[in-house]
Amino acid sequence: MHIKAKTMAFGGLLLALTVVCMALGSVIETSTLFLLAAASFFVGIVIREFGLKAGAAFYIAAVLLGFITAPNKFYVLTFAAMGLYIWGIEAAFRYLEKHPAIRNRQAVFWISKYVIFNIIYLPIVFVFRDLLFTRSISGTIMAAVVIGGQAALFIYDRAYDYAQVHIWNKMRGRIL
Repeated sequence: MHIKAKTMAFGGLLLALTVVCMALGSVIETSTLFLLAAASFFVGIVIREFGLKAGAAFYIAAVLLGFITAPNKFYVLTFAAMGLYIWGIEAAFRYLEKHPAIRNRQAVFWISKYVIFNIIYLPIVFVFRDLLFTRSISGTIMAAVVIGGQAALFIYDRAYDYAQVHIWNKMRGRIL
């Protein structure tokens, strides 16, 4: 019983921080992507501390609460894509962890990261082209957007790894 209460309390605090980051992204326009990325990192913290099911529940609660409270719903959708990516890579990591017979696991993990990202990113870029861009754009610019997204993934993923390994691991002992 005590562990469930601790999980709920800690998850509730992280959920509040997630929603605050989403709302602040609408207020502080220059730091929107930073705040949305920080909010999505909390999904990874919940997954690493309490498992994939708790992480999925946290993610769904954050998206629903974000739609209710955040002023800019487009930023909630951006958070939803970032959080889904975090959940996906954590699931892939756990799968590879349970299957040590898979050879070259680090390469498989990096490939799975890019596959998960592109499953989320490419439909958004191509299906919602009119929503993202104000005027018609050429194929060259679309190719640049797709390649730029791959570069942005590399930066985002490095930031997530840094936040988990260096920042969260130092804070973890003091908080939990």
